[in-house]
Amino acid sequence: MLDCFAPRPSAEAVPILPVSAAAMKRVLDREPTSVVAWLESTGFTGAAGQVAMLPGDNGRLARVFVGVDGDDLLWALGDLPGRLPAGRYRLDGAADARQATRAALGWALGSYAFTRYRKRERKAIDLVWPKEANRDHVQHAAEAIYLVRDLVNTPAADMGPAELADAAKTLARKHRAKIQVTVGEALLKHNFPMVHAVGKGSARAPRMIDLGWGARGPRITLVGKGVCFDSGGLDLKPSSGMKMMKKDMGGAAHALGLASMIMAAKLPVRLRVIIPAVENMVSGNSFRPLDVVATRKGLTVEIGNTDAEGRLILADALALGDADKPALMIDFATLTGAARVALGPDLPALFTDNDDLANDIQRHATAEADPTWRLPLWRGYRSGLDSKVADLNNISESGFAGAIYAALFLKEFVSATTPWAHFDLFAWNNRARPGRPEGGEAMMLRALFALVKERFGG
Repeated sequence: MLDCFAPRPSAEAVPILPVSAAAMKRVLDREPTSVVAWLESTGFTGAAGQVAMLPGDNGRLARVFVGVDGDDLLWALGDLPGRLPAGRYRLDGAADARQATRAALGWALGSYAFTRYRKRERKAIDLVWPKEANRDHVQHAAEAIYLVRDLVNTPAADMGPAELADAAKTLARKHRAKIQVTVGEALLKHNFPMVHAVGKGSARAPRMIDLGWGARGPRITLVGKGVCFDSGGLDLKPSSGMKMMKKDMGGAAHALGLASMIMAAKLPVRLRVIIPAVENMVSGNSFRPLDVVATRKGLTVEIGNTDAEGRLILADALALGDADKPALMIDFATLTGAARVALGPDLPALFTDNDDLANDIQRHATAEADPTWRLPLWRGYRSGLDSKVADLNNISESGFAGAIYAALFLKEFVSATTPWAHFDLFAWNNRARPGRPEGGEAMMLRALFALVKERFGG
C-alpha cells in the first residue's frame, strides 16, 4: 500500500469533513454554536480549496473542514497532505464508494514528491484507508501517475534513450511482459529509417522500444513520443525554447503509465507499447533541412524543419502498430506549441476522425475530471503538407494550425479502418494546484483507462 495511508484504523485519527458551498447551511444547522462561530469567524464558506481546522477542548486539532467543488472529492483532498499538520486523519462524509475512491486517490496524488536529487523528510501524515474505496484502483492509478511524473521530471542527462528503455524494461519485468529494444544502426536493418535519421546526430544511440503483454483478447496499441532531449537539430531552438525539453519524452512516459494501469488491472487484452526513443542533437551527422528520408510505410518525407522531429519518429512507430490492425491505437506526444497556444497547458488536444471514439473519450474525460478538447483533423489543410520532391513534407509553410498539420501528418501512417486517437499534450504543470504539484504531469491516463476497461474489460 502507498505510504501515505495508515496501515490500520485508528481511534485517534482526526476526521476530515468535505463540505460544498451548497451544503454549508445544512452543515451549520446540525453543528453546535461554538463550531458555527468558529467557521464563521475564520471565513469558511465551503468554497473549493478552503480549509478550516477546528481545535478541541484540549487544544489539539479535533476536526478539519475542507471546501469541495460540488460533490467531487478528487481534488478536495489533494492539497491536504501539504497543508495539514503531521498526524493521522480519516475521511468522514463520503457518500459512496466512488467518492471514497476519488478522495483516496486525491490524497495519494497530493502526497507525491520528486526526491531523486534532494532528500525530503517525509511529514508523518497519513490517511486511514476509507473502507468503501477501491484499493486496487487507487494503488494502480497512483503508481502510474507517479511513474509518469518521475520520468518527465528527470533531467535529460539521466533520462536518455537508454534510460527510457531501462524504465520500460523495469515495467515489463514487473508485469512479466515481453520487450524488444532495437538500437542504433540496427534500426535501419529493421526498417525504422525515421527513428534512425532523427537520432543519429546524438552520441546516445536511438532506440525503438517494443513491449508486448497479454496472450488473448483485442489488440490495444499505445505509442509514445520519446524525444529525450530536443535541441531542435540544425534548425536550432533558442535557449528559451530548449529549456524545458527534458519533458519532450512525456508522450513515452504516458504510454508507459497507461500500460502500467492496464497490466496491473489484468484487463483481458493484447497490449503493445511502442516507443521511439531519440535525442535530437546537433552534430556533423545530424539530418538536415530539405533532406528526403524514407519511412517504414514506404512514403518519403522532405524535411522542412528539423525541429518538427517528433512526428517523424512517430510515423515509423504508428506504421508498426497499425500493421497489427489493433482494435484501438492511441498515441501520446508533446508535439506542438500550437496546441498550447490554442488550449493552454491543462487541456490536451485530441485528434481522431472516429466520432464514436471521440464521444466516448470525452464522456470519460468529464466523468474522471481528466479533461481534453477535440480539435479537427481538417482535410482541407492536407495539401499544405505537399512536397515537390517527396510524398509529403513534415511541416506546412503556413503559419497557422500547426497542431492540425502535425496530426494530419501522423494520419498518413494510420489506416482508415484503425480506431486511432492522437493526444498532443503538455505533460507538465506550470503551476501547483491541489494534487498536482508543479512539474511533470500525467494527463488523460484515468480517462483512457476507464475507456479501455469499458470497451475491452470483459
